[in-house]
Amino acid sequence: MLMRSCLPISPPRPAWTYRLLAVLLVTGCAALRLVYLAQNCPLDLAPDEAHYWDWSRHLDWSYYSKGPLVAWLIRLSCSLLGPWSVSLTGTEMLAVRFPAVLCGSLLILSLYVLTVQVYGSDRLALGVLGLCLSFPAIAAGSSLMTIDSPYTCCWGWALVLGHRAIFRGSSWAWPAAGLVAALGILAKFNMLLWVPSVGLFLLTSREHRPLLFRRGFWVMALLASLGCLPILVWNLQNDWVTFQHLDALAHGMRQESSVRWLGPLVYVGEQFALLLGFWFVAWAGAMVAHRPWVEDDAGKRYLWWMSLPMFTVFLVFSVKTGGGELNWPLAAYLSGLVLAAGWLVGQLQSPRRWYRWVMAAGMGMATALGLLLLVFVHRSDWLWPVIEPLAGPPIAGRPYPLRVFDPTCRLRGWRTLAAEIDRLRAELRANEGQEPVLVATGWFLPGELGFYCTGHPTVYAIGVIQGDRHSQYDLWLPNPIHDPEAFKGRTFIIVGGLSDEVMEGFGWMSRPRKVEHRQDGRPLAGWIVTVGRDFRFFRIPHQNRAF
Repeated sequence: MLMRSCLPISPPRPAWTYRLLAVLLVTGCAALRLVYLAQNCPLDLAPDEAHYWDWSRHLDWSYYSKGPLVAWLIRLSCSLLGPWSVSLTGTEMLAVRFPAVLCGSLLILSLYVLTVQVYGSDRLALGVLGLCLSFPAIAAGSSLMTIDSPYTCCWGWALVLGHRAIFRGSSWAWPAAGLVAALGILAKFNMLLWVPSVGLFLLTSREHRPLLFRRGFWVMALLASLGCLPILVWNLQNDWVTFQHLDALAHGMRQESSVRWLGPLVYVGEQFALLLGFWFVAWAGAMVAHRPWVEDDAGKRYLWWMSLPMFTVFLVFSVKTGGGELNWPLAAYLSGLVLAAGWLVGQLQSPRRWYRWVMAAGMGMATALGLLLLVFVHRSDWLWPVIEPLAGPPIAGRPYPLRVFDPTCRLRGWRTLAAEIDRLRAELRANEGQEPVLVATGWFLPGELGFYCTGHPTVYAIGVIQGDRHSQYDLWLPNPIHDPEAFKGRTFIIVGGLSDEVMEGFGWMSRPRKVEHRQDGRPLAGWIVTVGRDFRFFRIPHQNRAF
């Protein structure tokens, strides 16, 4: 009863009404997302999405830098929904993103269930669900098919199953949680932190500590570790390239200054911005108020331990990274959001009127800001007239000023580029009687070209020749870098800036031409396209030979 004492008195309304509202809200938002994607969506696939789509054309047990789940889901969705997507949108874009819509809906449902489990309040759970729908980070993961979509979905349901196993003694929930955690590992390696976080909760909870020595926990841990098996087997067959990739990232950090003291400040500042300021303060307040050594409610301690360790790991890591990526600790805010919502209810009952007003105003402004950002992300072109005076006119050093303020520009123009490449392909095919080879000088370009060009042609990445990082494209054979004889004498279409090492590989090079994407007269993106004839071979700089 203690855990419910801080909640307002609920109206005499049966739980099923809240649950029905939750289902209607989730399904309604999912339907709106699908309508948005199907009805002339202005956003092309993001480079990451296109990259994973390219993976899905080569199904495997794992890939260069990530596990296989994202590729498996895209392949399944395109196999089932691809023709429907093409009929609606002209491409498989809707099919590629459908798993994200599904995973996002399942994620917020998991947080509804988790809130009911811990607080016993469907009313509060509906509030948590509403907050989730106003979070840009969750909304982005519900529309864009990146590894975070299935990963956070798995983390959310692992939280639910873990709670049921620990607090209700359901024997089936332990192996179910392990299997969900294993799926999460196949999506993103960060899921590996889920089992230790559960272990830390059990270790520090006197009444639950015996569970550490019982079969259920260890069955869960064993099943979760099975998610590592496909990744390990694939790496065994591919010279442990994922581990070499991770070691190279760590080595790169070591090569820089040994300690970057401002890294933690940058990290906290970025997370503050990600959670729109107010929600980060609420999360931090909940972390302080419900710290395990003063919190009597075991359910709230569970939420705490499933949140702060993830945040702390990347806080410590930020001393080397200088801050890291915004989405690294994303899973920390799932249970953290539930705990923060319960904490906020208590703050809104404070006897200090001015404090209640400040908290309510902060919550209202953060929610309004979140909804405004959602509109901006989906239709940023509506706000370009407002942004344009801030961005300024195009200049030599900054030809696409809107990109500074509008991150969705990265998702625009790929169909324009593909149309120009298709035109050039047809011209060369007519003149030479042979299909040209398509290559790109960045790892993020081949997926976009392969997806949007007619016939989904194979596109090779040669960026490693001029200092770009290694990627999955270096492992797929044959390719022009490692198998030059298979491409000797061919004509290439090269997308991206060229180095001397690339130009030396051809007997003749055309003058570079620029392909530019404009919308409503505004320049948003541009690419350099060059034709190379009589291919011989590429010379790989010594420092780029190893993975």
